Amino acid sequence: MAEKSGSLSITSENIFPVIKKWLYSDHDIFYRELVSNACDAITKLEKFGMMGDYELPDDYKGKVTVEVNPEKKTIKITDNGIGMTEDEVDKYINQIAFSGATDFLEKYKDKGSDDQIIGHFGLGFYSAFMVADLVYIDTLSYQDGATAVHWECDGGTDYTMREGSKDTIGTTITLFLNDDCLEFANEYKAREVLDKYCSFMPTEIYLIKANAPEEYEEIDPSDKKDTDKVIEEIHQEAEYEDKKKDDGTTEKVLKTPAKDKLKIVKRPVPINDIHPLWTKNPSDCTDEEYKDFYHKVFMDYRDPLFWVHLNMDYPFNLKGIIYFPKINSEYDSIEGTIKLYNNQVFVADNIKEVIPEYFMLLKGVIDCPDLPLNVSRSALQNDGFVAKIRDYISKKLADKLIGMEKTDKETYEKYWDDISPFIKFGCLKDEKFCDKMNDYILFKDINDKYVTLPELLEKDAASHESDDESAEKKDDTQNEKKDDGPIKDEDKTAIYYVTDPKQQGQYIDMFKANDMDAVILDRTIDTSFITQLEHRNQHYKFLRIDADVTKALSEETDPKELEEDQKTLDEIFKKELSKDDLTIKVEKLKTDDIAAVINRDENMRRMNDMMKMYNMNGGSNEDFSGPETLVLNATHPLVRYLVGNKDSENAGLIAHQLYDLAELSNQPLAPAEMSEFIKRSNQIMEILTK
Repeated sequence: MAEKSGSLSITSENIFPVIKKWLYSDHDIFYRELVSNACDAITKLEKFGMMGDYELPDDYKGKVTVEVNPEKKTIKITDNGIGMTEDEVDKYINQIAFSGATDFLEKYKDKGSDDQIIGHFGLGFYSAFMVADLVYIDTLSYQDGATAVHWECDGGTDYTMREGSKDTIGTTITLFLNDDCLEFANEYKAREVLDKYCSFMPTEIYLIKANAPEEYEEIDPSDKKDTDKVIEEIHQEAEYEDKKKDDGTTEKVLKTPAKDKLKIVKRPVPINDIHPLWTKNPSDCTDEEYKDFYHKVFMDYRDPLFWVHLNMDYPFNLKGIIYFPKINSEYDSIEGTIKLYNNQVFVADNIKEVIPEYFMLLKGVIDCPDLPLNVSRSALQNDGFVAKIRDYISKKLADKLIGMEKTDKETYEKYWDDISPFIKFGCLKDEKFCDKMNDYILFKDINDKYVTLPELLEKDAASHESDDESAEKKDDTQNEKKDDGPIKDEDKTAIYYVTDPKQQGQYIDMFKANDMDAVILDRTIDTSFITQLEHRNQHYKFLRIDADVTKALSEETDPKELEEDQKTLDEIFKKELSKDDLTIKVEKLKTDDIAAVINRDENMRRMNDMMKMYNMNGGSNEDFSGPETLVLNATHPLVRYLVGNKDSENAGLIAHQLYDLAELSNQPLAPAEMSEFIKRSNQIMEILTK
């Protein structure tokens, strides 16, 4: 076969059905495309006026009007923008995918005219055929001597173009809706869709219903701008009310003075805000404006905790506001809403690529004209660029949190319980974020005070140092550890924590009585979080408050002093409880009113918690947290009774009860064990009453 070269061709017969059926996922998006095209037409005309290429009328004000007519089943979208000549209609409409916006940007790129131009692909107009059987274009160019053009097409490959009758500069697009899409000519449906896509477009947009009766309002005569629209002059007489005097008589007192009013046709109100809050300088925005914007956009009656105003010009253009919402619980708002805009045109509220995964709980708006959108403006392209945006947003949010902790810690503490889940999640998912936040993560201690990790470690170090000499010795030891390689587990600083303040109340009382501290870590994410912190900071370890009875909680004794007690109690409990994996340990606890406590290995218990969290135990309720250590207080009367009466008929009863009480202070008993505990408690009370 002879070698042959040429150009690929796509005919309108091939591409038109694809555009109509597959280009956009939502049929209602035609409103966005056609209205944004109208806004572009106005923006271009205003640019020409600024550059001196066209003289705008003194009273010129760009606007887009959407007129719905349910009786005629039509929608008209009209702008007073640049308009088109016959050649331009032929170029931009008859040639599919030839973008007028791109052509405009290329032509005027040296004159700084790329602001606020929305279109890029030249396909938006054809979204009209997703809902319409017939489309008209009536347009008149701004150029001197231009002739109006009328264009129509029924969605096939043929069109008709002739001289039109439009006598004002701009364009009107008329859609004759098909029977499946008549809802879009309903005023309320149209408003709903326009609110969704066009609430912040840069040109005022008005929605009207054809042949709707006129509405009126009353104004003050001093409002000169509308006096030419006066329908009626109204005089309102003064109103009086009777007021009782001290002597019992009444007198007439002026309640409302006489007033003159003018009745006018109700002023049209644009459906959109052309200057949304995110386009303003942060220093010009008040707290109330930020809150009002949040309530309006996200329909959340609660105030946000705080917010971050994004404003970046280099290396890419990005503006926006990110809110930290108030959440009732860890699972209250699993996914937030980040609304993505391109030049104030709504793109989507489910594009996750621009927000780090761990901040998907947040709510906000992001406007980035540089976003690499696909043809339908519903998805992103260019992963590298999007990653830069994501990193920038993550950095700004971290900077906000760090700044708050440094300059307004009281407020930071107030918000911490609400924001901690996704900050901890962020530390798990993003190493850079964790590096920034490591020293600004708060821990709430058992005294309801908030401390950072450095403060916690400093506090712990101080509690173990009696003088400067011991501190110097510790520093030398730490330096030796660094030189010798990884730190041994027994040499790491222990940070104690509580997962259930109520259940572990006995341990908390022991710690408080001995001037020791622990932090509250009762979130589902905390097990994974502290494990990750330990990997990153190997000079300390987290231990649950029931993991060990530290030296600080027990008195120093000669090992031989408790040797006989240990042997006796070990024999009793091993015999009565029949638990081969139970270790008995006898200590002189500093807290006199506690008879026994249970200790569990930290690593085994964490592994058990993780298995339950991810259902790796096959749905079983069986506890795999490893062997237990029952620590008995050698000075407690019940323990002393057992030591002196090991052969008593009540020894087994007391041993069981001591074990269950210790277990209850650690975790709930299993149903069968609870039944036995109650039965045994009744037996003990019967003995006491004999």
